[in-house]
Amino acid sequence: MSTSLQDHTTQIAAMAKLLPAEEVIKNLTELFPQQVTFSTSFSYEDQLITDKIFSNQLPVSIFTLDTGRLFEETYSCWSATNERYQTKIRAYYPGHTLLEPFVAEHGPNSFYESVEQRKACCYVRKVEPLKRALKGNAVWITGIRAEHSLNRHDMQQVEWDEGNQIIKYHPLLHWTTQEVKDYINKYNVPYNILHDRGFVSIGCAPCTRAIKPGEDFRAGRWWWEDNTKKECGLHIHQHQPS
Repeated sequence: MSTSLQDHTTQIAAMAKLLPAEEVIKNLTELFPQQVTFSTSFSYEDQLITDKIFSNQLPVSIFTLDTGRLFEETYSCWSATNERYQTKIRAYYPGHTLLEPFVAEHGPNSFYESVEQRKACCYVRKVEPLKRALKGNAVWITGIRAEHSLNRHDMQQVEWDEGNQIIKYHPLLHWTTQEVKDYINKYNVPYNILHDRGFVSIGCAPCTRAIKPGEDFRAGRWWWEDNTKKECGLHIHQHQPS
């Protein structure tokens, strides 16, 4: 979008340090009417934010990326969420003009072969659909938490996403896992039951496993790769507002 939109990041970052998430989101919807969106993967964090949006009747559009390789339990959580809040969360899918030739050339499980192949799969199934989902929006709300990855410890709650030309807001960045669980339990929010089976970060079924005792949060994602490479391209933070 425009440079003027990027200029709002510092102002919003200051606001995010002072107000609770629901008030920040409300202010964002007033500043950018019908241009605030939230991406959910139906994780603990995303379900918490979904509850805050619907419980406070905040005019935020919610979407999910259906890669075609999700867990059955994720679809069950999706259905339970629609039923609980009487809504219809929109899904974005991989474009067939990219996906069909990619699978035809490389096979359905080429992501196991190399980091490059895995990232190529992530691009087709997640990054490209995300760009379509974010188009026309000014603010992208995410459920990112710093605990989830070493690469996220230096992130700010509000940042400028140069690649997508959008302001990103991470309301739960500094929340602990226990704080998230306490909220889910207190308000009886639907959640993905895979969390009860040792899954922390839940993505595509072939690329996600439960973590073992003593392993870090990201160990269950792309477990065959080095920890420093475990990002899919959805979240690349470049601008840090002061």
